[in-house]
Amino acid sequence: MNTAVPTTPTASAPTDAIDLSVARARSTVLEDRIREDPGRFRVLTGDRPTGRLHLGHYFGTLHNRVRLQNLGVEMFVLIADYQVLTDRDVADNLSGIVEELVLDYLAVGIDPERSTILTHSAVPALNQLLLPFLSLVSVAELERNPTVKDEIAHSRQSSVSGLMFTYPVHQAADILFCKANLVPVGRDQLPHLETTRTVARRFNDRYGAGTAVFPQPDALLSSAPLLLGTDGGKMSKSRGNAITLAADADETARLIKGARTDAERRIAYDPATRPEVSSLLLLAALCQGRTPEEVAADIGSAGAAALKRTVTEAVNDYLAPIRARRQEYAQDRAYLRRIVREGNERATAIAERTLAEVRAAMNSLF
Repeated sequence: MNTAVPTTPTASAPTDAIDLSVARARSTVLEDRIREDPGRFRVLTGDRPTGRLHLGHYFGTLHNRVRLQNLGVEMFVLIADYQVLTDRDVADNLSGIVEELVLDYLAVGIDPERSTILTHSAVPALNQLLLPFLSLVSVAELERNPTVKDEIAHSRQSSVSGLMFTYPVHQAADILFCKANLVPVGRDQLPHLETTRTVARRFNDRYGAGTAVFPQPDALLSSAPLLLGTDGGKMSKSRGNAITLAADADETARLIKGARTDAERRIAYDPATRPEVSSLLLLAALCQGRTPEEVAADIGSAGAAALKRTVTEAVNDYLAPIRARRQEYAQDRAYLRRIVREGNERATAIAERTLAEVRAAMNSLF
């Protein structure tokens, strides 16, 4: 399929808007190609183990991972335990949180027979790629990365470590160790993926001798809706404003009951002027397979209490089978550890082959 994709900026549009429009157009083409031949794609995606996953994660990324897996795309799901340290001094209860993530993965439908679940720290060859990759990127390029600048600005530490500074190159190692050619991202992650593409291109140019050692992975831009936390802010594991996949029905009802709304009695979907109400409507709509406007029309002038009852019922009905599977898997913690161990073994074999190729290309086999 040779669908044309816009690649040239126009003089009248801002650069970030151009980049986003190009990424969206490219993602549309990629979706067609995935449906035609899913086996040609290898995806790397993942999470930092900083807490339990929530509904924002589910509708933002987890649901899409399961979709791609079920289409036949080869999937690598990275639990980025080393990257917990990018914005905190220690990684508290790391092993327990990793197990909770694996529980969430299994509960939503990630299949360890079709998707490789791995942890950063258990794949040494992956992390060893960071050293040669850092030599391909300048300090000025790292300083300009807008996502890194934003993360540093919002860090809870008085000063951040060098790990934060090199985070985009570490992500490049994550993606390229398995030679992933497709990475699902949100718009804020596009600069990181561009760093990965830069690293791949420069390594190939400098050491490839006419051979592409690494692919330049494409961004599959997420169309995931933005769900606000119950306080009206960004839904976050650390802010206590999220409904986790592990929450039971009663806790979910309590959290939704306390969610921020507004004083208007008529319920309407208007994200620009009524963001909190609109986010709740969107959540109910996602769970019911409807539009937010349809949910709002059903509630009408019944007010915020009726809205929250509708959302609570929709969320609890939707999560019921996920929660049931989660409880079942939680009975066998040894199975969770085995999944990670076997995933790490598969990933290590791949990473060692890739590292051997890198060393050969760099004439550093001794």
